[in-house]
Amino acid sequence: MEPLLKVEDLTVYYFTRKGVVRAVEDVNLEAYAGDAVALVGESGSGKSTLGYALLKIIPPPGRIVKGRVVIDGVDVTSLEGEELRRVRGSLVSIVFQDPFTTLDPVRRVGDQVAEVLTEHGVPKEEARARVKELLTSVGLPPRLFNAYPHQLSGGQRQRVAIAMAVALKPKVIVADEPTTALDVVVQRQIMDLLDRIRASGATIVLITHDIALAAERATKIAVMYAGRIVEYGPKDEVLNSPQHPYTKGLLASVPTLESSEWPKPIPGVPPDLRNPPPGCRFWPRCPYATDECRRYLPKLVRVGPNHYVACLMVGR
Repeated sequence: MEPLLKVEDLTVYYFTRKGVVRAVEDVNLEAYAGDAVALVGESGSGKSTLGYALLKIIPPPGRIVKGRVVIDGVDVTSLEGEELRRVRGSLVSIVFQDPFTTLDPVRRVGDQVAEVLTEHGVPKEEARARVKELLTSVGLPPRLFNAYPHQLSGGQRQRVAIAMAVALKPKVIVADEPTTALDVVVQRQIMDLLDRIRASGATIVLITHDIALAAERATKIAVMYAGRIVEYGPKDEVLNSPQHPYTKGLLASVPTLESSEWPKPIPGVPPDLRNPPPGCRFWPRCPYATDECRRYLPKLVRVGPNHYVACLMVGR
């Protein structure tokens, strides 16, 4: 079976006045229908840039400099103009982190959801009728069609954003920190909703810094550090048998009910991606670093069924 989502050697740079920011480099990953892939890592690791690149949404001065994003056989990175606009929403869509800033404050939410449909050729009256069905499907009463964003709670606004993302039944949905600033009850409701969408055959790419959320909801985990994937594989293997020192550090920094020990933060800070260190990006913070780590950039290698790690020390 062919993967629904295939990312090949994807590289994204931001060309700023202060230098080239290597935001994402040589990323490879695959996901199948029904997968939930969690992108985890510290702030600035490249998670959101990678998520946006799946829709080819890279704001200036950023640019995809090489690689491909293939979704259901379509190379999104090769598309431009009208062709690209047609696949956004219908083939791949996104739920942004803060729906209050992504929804238009002076337009009714029903009209905003309907616009997703009308822009893809659905007649206006039919679109309005389908919006009420969409609102119901995400747990909102149809009467909120005429509400404005400021009249809704944070959880309700996020449900509207999800309704917009699923309106055209896309194959891949990128969810960028979809539960940020929501209370724990609403967080669970939002994630339950995304799980139901995934169960219908869609692939969810979940961008999160919350390891516990990834452990609960993901089927696969991709650990990102300094713009690169350093470990990738089935959730249980990555969490129960982590191979990369950075993955081990992330897990050790998360408090658990099973342990009475204090969480151990990873020492140091992530590198400046305008001038990353030579060799392995993690070696300045790694307790196992050798001279070889300072000279050579490790590639992802298979360490188990569908489990990959980028570390020179693996297997030694």
